[in-house]
Amino acid sequence: MTWLLVIAGAAVGAPLRYLTDRAVQARHDSVFPWGTFTVNVSGCLVLGLLTGAAARGAASSDLQLLIGTGLCGALTTYSTFSYETLRLAQSGARFMAFANVAGSLLAGLGAAYAGTALAHAFWG
Repeated sequence: MTWLLVIAGAAVGAPLRYLTDRAVQARHDSVFPWGTFTVNVSGCLVLGLLTGAAARGAASSDLQLLIGTGLCGALTTYSTFSYETLRLAQSGARFMAFANVAGSLLAGLGAAYAGTALAHAFWG
C-alpha cells in the first residue's frame, strides 16, 4: 500500500510541476527560471504545512506518503534547479544564477516556516 500512495501522489505532482512551470515561465520574458522557482517554493510551503500538521497529530502517515513523498517529491525539482542555475552561470548571467540560488534558499526556507506556522495556527 505504501508505494501505491507514493505513486498516486507523484502521478499528480509530476504533471502539476510541468504545467505550473510552463504557465509561469510563459508569463515572464526573462532568463530567470520563474517556473522552477515557483514549484520549488510552493512545494516547500505544502511540505511545511504537512510537517506541521503531522507534528500535531493532524496528518496520518498515509497522508505524509501521498502528499509529502509522492506529490511534493514529484512537484519539486532539485535537478532542474541545479541545471538552470548552471546554465545561467555558463551563459554569463552570473547575477541571475546567484539570485536563483539565494532566492530559492531564502524563499524555500521561508515557505517551509510559513507552512509550519499555518499548521500551528490551524491545529495548535
